[in-house]
Amino acid sequence: MARTPAGTPHDPRGAERFNEDRATYTVRGSDQPDLEAGVAAIRETVRTLPARPGVYRMQDARGEVLYVGKARVLRNRVANYTQVDRLPLRLKRMISQTRSMTIVTTNSEAEALLLEAQLIKRFRPAYNVLLRDDKSFPFILLRADHAFPRITKHRGARKAVGNYYGPFASAGSVNTTINALQKLFLLRSCTDSFFSRRDRPCLLYQIKRCSAPCVDRIDQAGYAELVSEARDFLGGKNQAVQKKIEAQMREAAEAMDFERAAMLRDRLRAATFIQGSQAINAEGLGNADIFAMACKGGQVAIQAFFIRGGQNWGHRAFFPTHTEGLSEEEVLTAFLAQFYEEVPPARTILIDRALPEAELVAEAFREAAGGKVEISVPQRGDRKRLIQQATRNAAEALDRRMAESGSKAKIMREVADFFELPEVPQRIEVYDNSHIQGAHALGAMIVAGPEGFLNGQYRKFNIKTAQTNDDFGMMREVMARRFGRAMTEDPDRQSGTWPDLVLIDGGKGQMSAVREVVEELGVEDLPLIGIAKGPHHGRDGREVFHFPDGREKMLPVNSPVLFYLQRLRDEAHRFAIGAHRAKRSRAITASPLDEIPGIGPARKRALLLHFGTAGKVRAASLHDLQRAPGVSAAVAQTIYDFYHPNG
Repeated sequence: MARTPAGTPHDPRGAERFNEDRATYTVRGSDQPDLEAGVAAIRETVRTLPARPGVYRMQDARGEVLYVGKARVLRNRVANYTQVDRLPLRLKRMISQTRSMTIVTTNSEAEALLLEAQLIKRFRPAYNVLLRDDKSFPFILLRADHAFPRITKHRGARKAVGNYYGPFASAGSVNTTINALQKLFLLRSCTDSFFSRRDRPCLLYQIKRCSAPCVDRIDQAGYAELVSEARDFLGGKNQAVQKKIEAQMREAAEAMDFERAAMLRDRLRAATFIQGSQAINAEGLGNADIFAMACKGGQVAIQAFFIRGGQNWGHRAFFPTHTEGLSEEEVLTAFLAQFYEEVPPARTILIDRALPEAELVAEAFREAAGGKVEISVPQRGDRKRLIQQATRNAAEALDRRMAESGSKAKIMREVADFFELPEVPQRIEVYDNSHIQGAHALGAMIVAGPEGFLNGQYRKFNIKTAQTNDDFGMMREVMARRFGRAMTEDPDRQSGTWPDLVLIDGGKGQMSAVREVVEELGVEDLPLIGIAKGPHHGRDGREVFHFPDGREKMLPVNSPVLFYLQRLRDEAHRFAIGAHRAKRSRAITASPLDEIPGIGPARKRALLLHFGTAGKVRAASLHDLQRAPGVSAAVAQTIYDFYHPNG
């Protein structure tokens, strides 16, 4: 989609941000927290708005984004928010918090739809439908930058040269498919460095999952034929590939080459496995994505099936949030825009209900899909049956979700009761330390909410000031840094990053250390609980919970609340140990030469090759350093001065 300059700022008081692709400007209103102030800020914005498509952001007094919307005509769309009597309560609440707006004009409404999805994903506003799924989808990557291309699983940015096939619904589904493809096409999965070092076949060759091109068990032409067959199979020509292998197997059997015939038979079995493992019958559908929605009790589930080359590459249920007060069609439209913000759209998208903006959405997806995108609601035949199956899966997924949410909600209420909290905790932080006899010490923080662990908010703290064999001192430093920063940056606790409950892995000593730090910082109303092993050192599964006032509590061994709290503590322990191991590994591979300014990897290798060890580099004279290959007189002087600062 071509993007050209869309205009100039319409507010003469200055643009906060302006780029060559879109006109962007912000109009600010007053900071008074009421509905009139919000309407006034919006009216001030409407005064300067153009009659063209674009995206608008509503922001509160602190600049936090409340809502991102798109419009075919910005002036008309934003002006609707000033008619507060016609708006639902949800939007009135949003307007009462609005104090400024940022406007971005675009060249078309389709471009505005794509930009809206990008900004929603970036800012995660409180009043937008949110697709809460932080994991990227896995793809199969068949690389094309090597004489013997490898096949592998891939996540993230698609920078490597090759063919990408996906998305797959989960890592499990892509791993199963890759294993079967290795048996079917005998393509290597090893890294290029591993490939270049081989002098004999690896285990994958022995179990008939690789053709061992690394040791010339197959020539380049033969391997290229396997790669071509794999591309055809993954591209939807699976029947043609299977017929070709069947013909080769018959020829080998007629020639009495039974070993080759057996190998081809095993490849056919792998192809049959891939075809037979499909959860739904998608033959003849080509590349398509299928979406169906279920709604119950104010919650929404959207079931997705991914069909590529007539094969089902898995399915996944999504549970968008912030859907209150919106129609089902609005929720599904917002979901599709955000879902395809990173995932390439299929050329065929089947949905279970008509969308008012289906043509606009299809137009927005055209460029990413590489051609026309069809969004349709099947009415009969196999496609209708696929939609019915997806609808049934969506309803079942929502029922499971609500049942799980009910049990989780009950546990969270019991946690609040047990720890005497005023409300059910929405953010729980758990802290632990890790070190080996004081070496490579660090603190770790994990975060959990009602829906599970919030991995993106985990934090590590490298111990800087405390004695590294002093567990209490390390915990004091971690808490001082965590809540000292919180008191500086968010003393009013408006950001949502203040915990409702803090769990500390430790007993009375750790609790005393943390309590002292919190009091010194002036932090009040921060629920602190220490978790320590029970009377028999945890052998009976018991835990003792230490309160700041010195009280101790225990839970029954079979208590679901106890299991939940132990899981939180174990996750903090796992994260701390993993971070400590990574830090220790980095320290093992570090070199004293890393500290010398201006010495990069190449010069470091040259010095070590010439002198043998870092210690000999340190002991070398200036004359000896100058004789090392690749080391100039100036660099030699720098190294010598680093180790001999006093001449």
